[in-house]
Amino acid sequence: MTQASRSASHAAYLERMGITVWVSRRTEPASQAELVPAPVPVGQADHAAEPPPALSPGETAQAPVDGADAAWETLRQAVAGCTRCGLCDSRTQTVFGVGSRSADLMVIGEAPGAEEDRRGEPFVGRAGQLLTAMLVALGLPREQVFIANILKCRPPGNRDPKADEVASCIPYLREQMRLLRPRVILCVGRVAAQNLLQIEQPLRALRDREHAFEAGDRAIPVIVSYHPAYLLRSPADKAKAWQDLKRLRPLLKGEQR
Repeated sequence: MTQASRSASHAAYLERMGITVWVSRRTEPASQAELVPAPVPVGQADHAAEPPPALSPGETAQAPVDGADAAWETLRQAVAGCTRCGLCDSRTQTVFGVGSRSADLMVIGEAPGAEEDRRGEPFVGRAGQLLTAMLVALGLPREQVFIANILKCRPPGNRDPKADEVASCIPYLREQMRLLRPRVILCVGRVAAQNLLQIEQPLRALRDREHAFEAGDRAIPVIVSYHPAYLLRSPADKAKAWQDLKRLRPLLKGEQR
């Protein structure tokens, strides 16, 4: 892909997010590459080997290649058969998560919706398409991140998760973090952020600073932003979400802020 085509693609994703790319007024015409910077891939140099294939919804269990694959498969099967809370009675299927098992970025939402419950994959539909556009604008194809939810089952009517449901389900998310060892977490939406960070502040306050999630031997930086479904209802806040996403770049590169 040429520099011009990369720049055009980046501009298209930013336009889809509702972000205006401002161009300076000057006498000499600027090149397309000057007007719109190409997306900057982040966090890829840290992985010397090609990442193993991501788990797909409904895939058939395969013989594990190594201990890490065996641990992922054991966890996937545990989630699929989970009966820890009453949501097991109303779900169509569990929604384990999807993406690269060597991802630097982990995206965490609240819970599956109706379409996610039907397909077994998080963030599908219009909200999922917007999330994908946001990630690509950042320079990260969806396949290079890992996407999951606080809950692995859909609450009836898409209501907020109950405390006992979160307590029953979040150990699965913690185990995913342990296996994945992400460099940064992007938490989207108030409910997801409050449950992950165990804090009661409103979203506007949670977005104001970087958080940390204690994961065993280390603290993982957490950036909080709007849920894509909210941005579809309130497109004026897409510019704020883009500012949140840009804060991920130095963290993914391991730079001090």
